[in-house]
Amino acid sequence: MKKIYAILILALGCMSYSYSQVSVSGSVVSDPDRQPIPGVSVHIKGQPSFGTTTDFDGNFKIQLKEQSGVLVFSYIGFKTKEVSYSGNQTLSVSLTEETSSLDEVVVIGYGSQKRSDVTGSIASVKSKDFNKGVVANVGQLIQGKVAGVNVTAASGEPGASQDIIIRGVGSLRSGTTPLYVVDGFALDNSNNGVASNPLNFINPQDIESIEVLKDASASAIYGSRAANGVIVITTKKGAKGRTQINLNMTTGFSTLANKVDVFSADEFRTQVAAVNGTLIDGGANTDWQDELSRTGVSQNLNLSMSGGTDNSTYAASLGVDNQQGILKNSDLKRYSGRLNLNQKAFDDKFNIAFNFTGTKLENSRPDARGIVGNMLTMNPTDAVYVNGEPNVNLSNDVLNPLISQRNYSDETNNNRILANIAPSYEFIKGLSYKFNLGVDYSMSERDVQVLPYSSETNTTLGSLNTILTTNNNVLYENTLTYNFNANAHNFTILAGQSYQKIQVNQKSYNLSGFPDNGVEPKNQIETASERPTQASSAVENELQSFFGRLNYAYDNKYLLTATMRADGSSKFGKNNRYGYFPSVALGWNISKEDFLNESEVINNLKLRASWGQTGSQEIPSKITKASYTESNTGNDTYPLDPSATDLGGYPYGTIYTRLASPDIQWEVSTQANIGLDFSLFNNRLSGTVDYFNKVSDKILLEIAPTDPIQPTPRYYTNIPKMEIKNSGVELALDYSSDKSRDFSYSIGGNISLTNNKVQKSPYTILTTGAAQGGGQTGATINGVFNGQPIGSFYMLEFTGIGADGLNQFEDTNQDGQILDNDRIIAGSALPDYIYAFYLNFKYKNFDLGANFNGTVGNKIYNHVAMTSFNRGQLANSFNTTGRASEFLNEASTNSNTVSTRYLEDGSFLRLNNATLGYNLNPKSIGLDNVMDNIRLSVTGQNLFVITKYSGYDPELNTGISVGEIQSFGIDYFSYPRNRTILLGLNVAF
Repeated sequence: MKKIYAILILALGCMSYSYSQVSVSGSVVSDPDRQPIPGVSVHIKGQPSFGTTTDFDGNFKIQLKEQSGVLVFSYIGFKTKEVSYSGNQTLSVSLTEETSSLDEVVVIGYGSQKRSDVTGSIASVKSKDFNKGVVANVGQLIQGKVAGVNVTAASGEPGASQDIIIRGVGSLRSGTTPLYVVDGFALDNSNNGVASNPLNFINPQDIESIEVLKDASASAIYGSRAANGVIVITTKKGAKGRTQINLNMTTGFSTLANKVDVFSADEFRTQVAAVNGTLIDGGANTDWQDELSRTGVSQNLNLSMSGGTDNSTYAASLGVDNQQGILKNSDLKRYSGRLNLNQKAFDDKFNIAFNFTGTKLENSRPDARGIVGNMLTMNPTDAVYVNGEPNVNLSNDVLNPLISQRNYSDETNNNRILANIAPSYEFIKGLSYKFNLGVDYSMSERDVQVLPYSSETNTTLGSLNTILTTNNNVLYENTLTYNFNANAHNFTILAGQSYQKIQVNQKSYNLSGFPDNGVEPKNQIETASERPTQASSAVENELQSFFGRLNYAYDNKYLLTATMRADGSSKFGKNNRYGYFPSVALGWNISKEDFLNESEVINNLKLRASWGQTGSQEIPSKITKASYTESNTGNDTYPLDPSATDLGGYPYGTIYTRLASPDIQWEVSTQANIGLDFSLFNNRLSGTVDYFNKVSDKILLEIAPTDPIQPTPRYYTNIPKMEIKNSGVELALDYSSDKSRDFSYSIGGNISLTNNKVQKSPYTILTTGAAQGGGQTGATINGVFNGQPIGSFYMLEFTGIGADGLNQFEDTNQDGQILDNDRIIAGSALPDYIYAFYLNFKYKNFDLGANFNGTVGNKIYNHVAMTSFNRGQLANSFNTTGRASEFLNEASTNSNTVSTRYLEDGSFLRLNNATLGYNLNPKSIGLDNVMDNIRLSVTGQNLFVITKYSGYDPELNTGISVGEIQSFGIDYFSYPRNRTILLGLNVAF
């Protein structure tokens, strides 16, 4: 009997188990050709180890415990798909091929191409790969993301200007700024009255992609403005489908990332005594770096909407961005709005695109150089406050920097509109005409004022400098594009004409001597007691262009691109008004050849080669035209009145201030490039390697004439035979794991080696950086030498302190004396190579990404240390670092001579940004009917830097120039960089 009961119980258990299981079967095919796909992974969502795969005919069958759930179908080369099931069911699943990088559309000049058809060196960064954090402009988004592109911030100020160097410095006086093209509109780099980065007007969250055109083949379509490369910015557009709404909110907290190791109050007392100095002890213990910096709070709110139908799409956004710097009175506020529309009609033959961006910028800037100097040199024994008010009785009769901060302001208000409308019509199949009309209008008002102040030891007259600037840039373009195929032959022919006119007007007023009545000088200009000075200027430049391009492909294997552009600029004289810029490029899709077509390892292999020329018209306006002024000094006048007793009785004569230069030519950059693009192992590993050789000639400079008897002391000319050569290698690699799994990762990076050299220069030295203050004003720090990189440091070699307590330097020419001819070339401000790498991890709904970047081989001249960190400063009760007491026998009167004593290694590795994010399913909190996704994130910027440089930060360039030649690698009391923690919330509806 017991055996019978046991059998019944076992049978019931088996029936119960059988009843609890469901069987789901079906087939998986490709879309749209409906071909079965064998080997597709099929598993329960969240349980990748419990599943099966499809057989040779694409069929599958799986036993499941849960009555309902979600199955995940994944296969290399196809988009992963999730399908719900309920009970026993037969499913028919279709998978869509995943767009490969070869099918990715890349925006190029006046059009777009599939990545597989591109013959030039073009790097593309999509919005999902941008750098995260408190970001004000384009350069911050792509720093470290593109091989061959070195992005260096001028300082840590919010929205600071940047040097973006593409494939090395190729010009002396025209700087490194590339051409920026926003939605087909070429921006002009002329003055718009904003002291910070002029690209701050673009809301980074509005940008969909950024393409960097690096070689001449890719950039020659922009001709005379492409010598420094081209950056093409595409803003977000609408797409067919229901309305998508995104709300993004962030709050960031920024602090001083790194302190300079100056003496504490106790150390200061000891060190002043040790050098037999005069200690002025205020009895306090003050950290002036803490007192003069702050925690900057930054907030960003961005709301965007997009959607559309078959014929009409739209995208709109509103943004508010408020960034606080770590120095007081340092803020950048941006209010932006964007509207992009696209409308089709007449059976899709007529299309009209409209792009509009409106921005209001409010920029407050402190006297950063003065504040940084005070942070590092103020006596740490001085009290900051006395009875709750700023202490006015400081050492050496120094004005309390808190009062200086309160009295100084530099405020700019800028309103800018960028808009273009581009209607196009397809006359016959493949032949279309497009007209592009655009305007970039900017109006700025900048007030730099100092409030009047007086005390027993300090008196400051109130002053005001007001600058009004308007910049109007209008563009008219006409293009014809013809696409046609003939069997295996594919042609795209582009022909176009462009006209651009830029007008810049500026007025400035300087007033001083305001009463101390509690009213700001800008609000009482009529009370200024000193005689005002005023100035105005107006510039109008025109650029007339004709261009054409041929793209040819045979059987999608053999590719040809040929480009020609002719630019005529009003900046140049009548003898050389037009410049002509050709290019040609070849491509070979090797992986499409029969011998590789079936390869299981090589998915893509393409060889590229190109040659071309681009130009630079970034020269001052009017320099080809003669200019005059009046003078009654020196030989400019003659005493026609015999009764005249002094110059006041002499008549004014007309003299040249600038000679006519009708023969000035364009600077021309000739570049050759050979590159290889590849992807391996089912596209898991991809990369590109390029070798380039870029030579710039016809270098344009303002120089002094060799003949001392000249009508003007300086004149502009193209330096005969002089060249700037940049050659190097770029490598970029990316690897991604299987993204269909719960845990996936991707890693990658790039490295660029660039050899910069000046050749055939007729000058011993062209100074690019000089000392300021400290008794060394004008002393050369670095310059341009024949056979050396730009920014080569040129100075005496410091060997130590002699028995007399003074500097000792190497007698390099062994003549027994130390003179200027003993100076040596001691390295360059340009790095030997730049590199970057990233790590991305994803586990279920969590993701973690980190981006690193760095440089190797560059030097930095620590001008701050030369000026401030010396024994004489310490002896007079100004703070310093340990440099001042490094040599025990050094005399307090020892001079701070420009030498290698202050030259430091500028190499670094930085964790640029890291983000931890979590995608919260709205269904889990009952909001799935309202929201599509909720994302929470925390981002850290500038989390650490590994460097030997002793200053605030090794990444610096203050934007100073000498004789219009740009300086590099000199720390002139730069605004310190910050470390930021950013909290973010993104909600999609």
